[in-house]
Amino acid sequence: MLQNPKDKPNVVLILVDDLGYGDLACCGSDDMRTPNLDNMAASGVRFENFYANCPVCSPTRASVMTGRYPDMVGVPGVIRTHAMSNFGRLSQNAVMLPEALDKAGYNTAIIGKWHLGLEQPNTPNIRGFDHFNGFLGDMMDDYYTHRRHDINYMRLNEKEIDPEGHATDLFSDWACEYIKKQAGKENPFFMYLAYNAPHTPIQPPEEWFVKVRDREPGIDEKRAKLVALIEHMDYGIGKVLKALEESGQKENTLVIFTSDNGGQLNVGANNGPLNGGKGQMLEGGIKEPMFAVWPGHIEAGSHRKRVGLTMDLFPTICDAAGVDFSHEIDGFSILPDMLNAGKDEFDERMLFWVRREGGMQFGGQSFYAVRCGQWKLLQNTPFEPPRLYNLKEDPKEINPIGKEQDEYGMLFNEMQKHVIRTGAIPWQEYPVDL
Repeated sequence: MLQNPKDKPNVVLILVDDLGYGDLACCGSDDMRTPNLDNMAASGVRFENFYANCPVCSPTRASVMTGRYPDMVGVPGVIRTHAMSNFGRLSQNAVMLPEALDKAGYNTAIIGKWHLGLEQPNTPNIRGFDHFNGFLGDMMDDYYTHRRHDINYMRLNEKEIDPEGHATDLFSDWACEYIKKQAGKENPFFMYLAYNAPHTPIQPPEEWFVKVRDREPGIDEKRAKLVALIEHMDYGIGKVLKALEESGQKENTLVIFTSDNGGQLNVGANNGPLNGGKGQMLEGGIKEPMFAVWPGHIEAGSHRKRVGLTMDLFPTICDAAGVDFSHEIDGFSILPDMLNAGKDEFDERMLFWVRREGGMQFGGQSFYAVRCGQWKLLQNTPFEPPRLYNLKEDPKEINPIGKEQDEYGMLFNEMQKHVIRTGAIPWQEYPVDL
């Protein structure tokens, strides 16, 4: 591993919000123009079986930042403003990725959406980041006013700010500014760029919407707005990648791109050939595009079949940065696969997904999916019996297999063990004032 800080790579992790598995041109969308992400996919490695740790936002982000299953760090569901709809509280015992990188001399920054805590001690600077310029909350009610429940969650470090402009443009510009400031510095940097797009509200700049509508005759207006929001985001990502190149840092930077969960079907998302979407344990809710580029290290145009999860990004980034850690995590490094040094086999790990949610459909309870190899057992609400699928023979998860299949009992038992193991982890502050 590299020991001298100036010999270590910079790392840029781009996490977008609610991107459908099929909602990039390079992923098969014929009404989408995403040249920057298409070029990134062509310039590096593409993981064809990459998954988010949850079909909704906060739990996946908790896994990215800790390398753990989200319910092992107190985030089985979405962190929200009001106690009645809040289903997570990031554990104070969780070791965060920026804390690990700090020990190796990295300057660390988060630009964009945090969604792991709205107040201290669970704000980005308190949890290890040197620099934060972005949004604390779950979603913006408006991409231009940046409010949620009429609360301003925009911050520059711990200071409340009220910038003007579309959130995607702000985050892209702030990321470019940070990259340029790091040029020439002795120590490497880690930048976590987390866009709100293309999360609802589907609110692209008007000129981007008009361009898509005029280019795609007959396109549904709802779909046109989502396409425009994604294309506008791709443009911003292009500016960030250009800033790396123009500042002379492209060659020594590992860039990783993925999404926190699948596309939201009722706003026109395209999850490609997959069944289901955001919020569901079906493949459309958790399977994500994932690309990684590192000039001179990752082969351009390469593909990997190995199953990876967002919790694997913590050890992968630490591996690339030469960071040693001794605490327990659930993910494992996929850097060898990125560098074409792995076996690229289907993953036989026992893998778990969880989502805790409220409302009449969920009642504040958790539901799960568990997978080992080609076998997957899943629920989409806490009140339905788990269904077993053979992903190799039924990748669209259309024909569930009965309980008589041996794998049903095996996976059900493992799911129960996971529920028991994670039951000791609190996900809210006691007492709860409702």
